[in-house]
Amino acid sequence: MRTFRAVGVAILLASGHVMATEPPLSLQRIGADSLCVTNGTIRSLPDGRLAIDSASSRAVVRKVTTQTAEIRFHYLGPSAASKPLASGELRRQIGIKLRAQDTCNLLYAMWHIEPDSHIAVSIKRNPDQHTHAECDAHGYRNIKPLLSKNLPPILAGEVHQFRAGLRGTTLTLTADSKVVWEGDVSDQALQFDGPVGLRTDNARFEFEFFAGAPESATSARFQSNFYRCEQEIGD
Repeated sequence: MRTFRAVGVAILLASGHVMATEPPLSLQRIGADSLCVTNGTIRSLPDGRLAIDSASSRAVVRKVTTQTAEIRFHYLGPSAASKPLASGELRRQIGIKLRAQDTCNLLYAMWHIEPDSHIAVSIKRNPDQHTHAECDAHGYRNIKPLLSKNLPPILAGEVHQFRAGLRGTTLTLTADSKVVWEGDVSDQALQFDGPVGLRTDNARFEFEFFAGAPESATSARFQSNFYRCEQEIGD
């Protein structure tokens, strides 16, 4: 029996589609018009959910929010085209971006689907570099968890929930409402600032994206990133 099944708050219809749901407590549902898509394509479905079919996608929220985000996703399988990571690995994954100052400075929380199945957290830090042309895939540092749990493989057709919450330097991740990763991301993650967002690689999804409540106060670096929406090759 699989421990991490489809989340109870999302309803899988006989057609295989996920019904749009109410926002989780303290989070706001983010529509396509509130996303800055910097790579790939994210489209709206008739019921307001979002869909990704491209080999890679990157986006950040166009609102200033707390550093909490949630994805409720229906995994549809591999994308039609494939794009290996900079390492050469062909990985299928979905995840959340936090404090995304730009493509060179941000925090990633990724749920790997294939070839392995686990949660990976990393900081991408490149001081004084702010475009893909400058930093490429350099500056990654993996974060070791204080607590982590094994996850079963995600199968095509399944519905799951993935949530990230950052308080100070403590990051907590839940999968299907269970804490699966917790750790200290260090003060390095506080050296840059930006919105929350999402990333996918080599997989198709229908999903809803939620972000924390709006915040009025933010740093100058966040403001500068918040108002700039430019296409990038990738993160």
